[in-house]
Amino acid sequence: MKTKKLTQMAMLTAIALTIFMVEAQIPAPVPVPGVKLGLSNIVTVFAVFVMGPKEAAWILFARIFLGAVFAGNFSTIFYSAAGGALAIAVTIALRKTLTKNQLWVAGVLGAVFHSVGQMAMAIAITRTSGLIAYLPMMILCSIVTGLFTGLCAQFLVNRGKDLWKTISK
Repeated sequence: MKTKKLTQMAMLTAIALTIFMVEAQIPAPVPVPGVKLGLSNIVTVFAVFVMGPKEAAWILFARIFLGAVFAGNFSTIFYSAAGGALAIAVTIALRKTLTKNQLWVAGVLGAVFHSVGQMAMAIAITRTSGLIAYLPMMILCSIVTGLFTGLCAQFLVNRGKDLWKTISK
């Protein structure tokens, strides 16, 4: 891997991690366990569409690992990894299909599948199938937050491309 690309990935990881840590200080928008804004996913969607799937996956999983370490709650890594894996898989699958004005769809579907992955992991770990009752509320919240993060990523990809080219020179 070239030094330039590695540096770009490190920069995006640092940005995503910073957003994640700041967001951790914001109270949850609804009183449902596991629901948060997911603002660091703006970086993930951006990275998939600008840098590529492999690089975006490295950025995502580095952010998940470092976020668990810095937040001091390493047990959350299983939930984040399960949700993140499904979310990035969906985003990567949509990469060839969506136009630059449809990236918000990747934000929404990525957020929904992130919630599905988190819920599946929670049920697997706790062996409590009743947790599925939270899923509809989590999906509803995911649609709203995913729309916001997807639109932000779409804005960055469409309007920030020149800036990204300047940074990456």
